[in-house]
Amino acid sequence: MSPEMQVAVTGGAGFIGSTLVDRLLAEGHRVTVIDNLATGKLSNLEGAHAAGGDRLTFRELDVRDAAVIDAFAAQPPEVVFHLAAQADVRVSVARPLFDADVNVMGGLNVIEAARLAGARKVVVASSGGTIYGEPAPEALPVDESHPQQPLSPYGVAKKVIDDYLFAFRYLHGLDYAALALANVYGPRQDPHGEAGVVAIFAGRLLSGDPCTIFGAGEQTRDFVYVDDVVDAFVRAGTRGEGVLCNIGTGIETSVNRLYEAMAKAAGVETPAVHAEARMGELARSALNPGFAAQELGWKPTTSLADGAIEVLEWFRSH
Repeated sequence: MSPEMQVAVTGGAGFIGSTLVDRLLAEGHRVTVIDNLATGKLSNLEGAHAAGGDRLTFRELDVRDAAVIDAFAAQPPEVVFHLAAQADVRVSVARPLFDADVNVMGGLNVIEAARLAGARKVVVASSGGTIYGEPAPEALPVDESHPQQPLSPYGVAKKVIDDYLFAFRYLHGLDYAALALANVYGPRQDPHGEAGVVAIFAGRLLSGDPCTIFGAGEQTRDFVYVDDVVDAFVRAGTRGEGVLCNIGTGIETSVNRLYEAMAKAAGVETPAVHAEARMGELARSALNPGFAAQELGWKPTTSLADGAIEVLEWFRSH
């Protein structure tokens, strides 16, 4: 992206958002962070405050709040990175109205605020693990041409925001890129979130507690490292017009294999404990990142073995 650009990051005190803020500040941009601190933490921005000085503005706001429009008007962003979300699939199933309020109405509020502020582009975090539903094994790794048939309110909300972005581009010329993320992991990840199996394993391995694997452990996920994901967001700020791009590795890793890799990195030989499988869990998941390579010039560079070591080192020091 061009130097000294004004940008906004919603959810910027969260795991992925704060890592993106660090990268944007390192590249010389001025950043407004919007976060209600429901799951984000100010501690995630300590380094950003030290490094960014007056180039970083923090606004404690909910994305559903009309004051988001005022915040964007006060510091008009050229690009808006929208990562704020109700991110728990299980919560979306139990509380679909709440999920839609945050993820659909909140997302639409951010898009409208971007339009009113004259932003050039909105880059949103979509969900490669939910928007495609449960693809047939022969469709893996899934590409962007796969039908979007989400099976949870969370996935529906992500699909709806993609549809709104398409309409806003047609109606108002507001450019966008939607990044369908695989299972993102890395430092700062909350071990209490449902997507945080890497963080959960790291915390328990380092504390000497047994790790639990639900079911046989042969269910697969596509684990992509947070720094690689942040690189995709930064690239999408200037590349990829009106696109949905999968951001993953294309590699299926079973939960058993993940545990083996992390236990080895932690120097632990104790096997995991198996518990009853969880209802509704996807059997297999992987995203084909080929289109992101074409549109964004992006590809993942961090292996799971290297990423696991980084996560363990971060948990040791925190």
